[in-house]
Amino acid sequence: MMNTNVRGPVLQMAELMDDIKDGGAVLLSASVAPYLGQAQGAVYAATKAACLSLARSWASALAERNIRVNAVSPGPIETNFINGADMDEKREEQFRKQVKSQVPLGRFGDAEEVANVALFLLSHAASYVTGSEYMVDGGMTKR
Repeated sequence: MMNTNVRGPVLQMAELMDDIKDGGAVLLSASVAPYLGQAQGAVYAATKAACLSLARSWASALAERNIRVNAVSPGPIETNFINGADMDEKREEQFRKQVKSQVPLGRFGDAEEVANVALFLLSHAASYVTGSEYMVDGGMTKR
């Protein structure tokens, strides 16, 4: 998990940093996990917290080239992640109900909602946004 979620972006940035055009933008994929303190997700949360730290550090490092670096932190998003959790139908229903109870908007988000925030952060409309984290979590973390 550390190799994928931390080492991967570090190696990718090291390889691409000189190729990013001045005035460009970089977006890292983080998560609400670092804010939830869930025992079963400690390592995953740590990797995503590292991504947030990288985004802030790279925002400082690349500011002189006017390259913006931000992160998007999705909350519960409707994907096929539950399929790999090996839950029976009853357990999945309980899980979904429990998660929804933690989200003020009362539902899972969808991938398009995360993509819309990502597109904003990568666009000129966000030209004065760098070193920031945007939560796409239906209010789950209320940050």
